[in-house]
Amino acid sequence: MSTIEDENLLGNYLKDRRAKLSPAAFGIPSTRRRTPGLRREEVAQRANVSATWYTWLEQGRGGAPSADVLDRLAKALSLNDAEREHLFLLAQHRPPEVRYEHSEPITPQLQRVLDSLEFSPAIVRTALWDVVAWNDAAAITLTDYATLAPEQRNILKLLFGNSPARAHMIHWERDARTAVAAFRSETARAGNTEKVQSLVAEISRSSPEFAAIWRDYAVQNYGEGLKHVRHATAGDLALEYSSFAVDGRPDLGLVIFTPATDDDAGRLKALIASRRLAG
Repeated sequence: MSTIEDENLLGNYLKDRRAKLSPAAFGIPSTRRRTPGLRREEVAQRANVSATWYTWLEQGRGGAPSADVLDRLAKALSLNDAEREHLFLLAQHRPPEVRYEHSEPITPQLQRVLDSLEFSPAIVRTALWDVVAWNDAAAITLTDYATLAPEQRNILKLLFGNSPARAHMIHWERDARTAVAAFRSETARAGNTEKVQSLVAEISRSSPEFAAIWRDYAVQNYGEGLKHVRHATAGDLALEYSSFAVDGRPDLGLVIFTPATDDDAGRLKALIASRRLAG
């Protein structure tokens, strides 16, 4: 597909979104309008861009807008997250950077998905690797996140802090290096923001081990892998993990752990069943 065709797709999308907006919703009189929606100059003013340049953009002559301009256009056109992502894909052939400051909690539906995984520990983490949701299996097998303050429910802090989570990891150094390399890869892909830098600085001050591993500059995808944990009741468990994106929430990732062998599955199920009976 040619660049001109790409730009025309962008222009058509902008025109379509503009036509679907009600001037009254923005306090703009809707009288004496030949066509529905906002005028080009009104969108340009809301986005703080030149009306001439915005006109060129709709006509396929405006060049490649920056991420900042696209964000302003998305706000000016009142785009939702899916529409904003589509705007970036048309203009820059890539999705927008991850929004680290997402204020919305996980949906009840996503929590029910976690809860339905009765014998598979599962967590939802943010782009900064803060754990924001988990199921009973994760609380019983991995870490009881409910007993931690929200600011301490961070995977890297738990890995490199003096915590039971670290003590239960059989291959701590290997798993820690894998986690740091995956974190570096994800943050580089999403954008090395001030929040990322602040978190890295905080953990580096408290953990020379983290600081040393971070300086290695190793990168890898988190994807899938094998984790070995030592549980006081169930003994040593081998858990395979798989990570998934949460559709419509680029700031969240879902990680599901499953027993690696039938023996692991049997001991994990017995552990979870006994804890539920005791509770």
